[in-house]
Amino acid sequence: MESMETPPRSVDPLVVGKVIGDVLDMFVPVVEFTVEYSSKQISNGVEIKPDAAAQRPRVHIKGSPDSNNLYTLVMADPDAPSPNEPTFREWLHWIVTDIPEGGNASEGREVLEYMGPAPPAGIHRYVFTLFRQTEAEQVPHKPPEGRSNFKTRQFASDNLLGLPVAALYFNSHAANKKR
Repeated sequence: MESMETPPRSVDPLVVGKVIGDVLDMFVPVVEFTVEYSSKQISNGVEIKPDAAAQRPRVHIKGSPDSNNLYTLVMADPDAPSPNEPTFREWLHWIVTDIPEGGNASEGREVLEYMGPAPPAGIHRYVFTLFRQTEAEQVPHKPPEGRSNFKTRQFASDNLLGLPVAALYFNSHAANKKR
């Protein structure tokens, strides 16, 4: 009898229902990566408070440090300014390119400086999308003109990045206002 376990590189059902469609097209993950804020590792759908994610996370791409593979990381919020009216979909939070396999985002080239979550209303999804580059400096050094209405799909297409090779997302919500 065959094992009923999901293969480790299948698309997480949470990603299908929460990210595929709004931000990304269907893809098959082929690379593993981790995202950590302080000591908390991100898993799909985990809740992270905005103040806990104020500083850029540690992002590690698993693999051989001897590999020549390079990656581009995009972090975006598809729920800006609110999940009910995402008129700024997607709000761009971070772009790092030329990240070596087996390395960390800090070893890559930060094209757009990290901006932590600050959801003004409702629960927001923050999506980390990883793309494999075909060559070094494939993505221009110039950051996009603005952070609002960014399109991860269009960015990948414009830079010939193809489909994602991995994605993770977390949720964060507006802090309660004191009256």
